[in-house]
Amino acid sequence: MLRMIAVATFAVACLTAGPGKADMNSAFGNTVISRYPDGGWVKHWFNPDGSYSAQFSDGRRLAARWAVQGERICLTNMRPNMLIPRFCTTMIEADIGDTWHSRDPLWRRVQNSLVRGRE
Repeated sequence: MLRMIAVATFAVACLTAGPGKADMNSAFGNTVISRYPDGGWVKHWFNPDGSYSAQFSDGRRLAARWAVQGERICLTNMRPNMLIPRFCTTMIEADIGDTWHSRDPLWRRVQNSLVRGRE
């Protein structure tokens, strides 16, 4: 359960790991993959209609709504229900093929990649 909560909130952070002015266009139709040192991964999908979904390496799935607020992106309406009703973080720009490191909400290091298409 803790990992699902962490990834639910991390899902946004994966595209938004550092400062900068960005939009979500590069995420649409593509996949953000977050890889953990233990071999686990999460695939994140953002859609232009504000819907979001994720799939975990253990088969679990998550759905939410996303919205840009200023230079931040926020996830709400997370299903299954999470302990937190909302999570926001600062956006960055990412292009297909970009890889960057960040930390999830439990401060575990992850490597993120934006890959072409829906994997």
